[in-house]
Amino acid sequence: MAWVLLIAAGLFEVAMAYSLKLSDGFSVPLPTVAFAGFAVLSFGLLAAALKSLDVGTAYAVWTGIGAVGTATLGMVVLGDGVSLLKIASIVLILAGVAGLNLAGAAH
Repeated sequence: MAWVLLIAAGLFEVAMAYSLKLSDGFSVPLPTVAFAGFAVLSFGLLAAALKSLDVGTAYAVWTGIGAVGTATLGMVVLGDGVSLLKIASIVLILAGVAGLNLAGAAH
């Protein structure tokens, strides 16, 4: 169950970043409120997941989902530039998170 909470927390982190972009520096009310709500949900779910997961692994997965999800959303939805280096970097983030999970499982 903790992994489900952690994945949801990571997805809410992506929604938080997207809302932050749409808030235009907190000048647009609805995305600003959405940002705050998603932030509370994301951190709350992360805190709940940390009750039974190692902090290093959980934080890496949470930030990994956020980084990969936000970068992908930016390229697909927001028109951010796409390059081979960006895609390779996303793959490296995924490899790092998988490596941390495998290292944690060895204990």
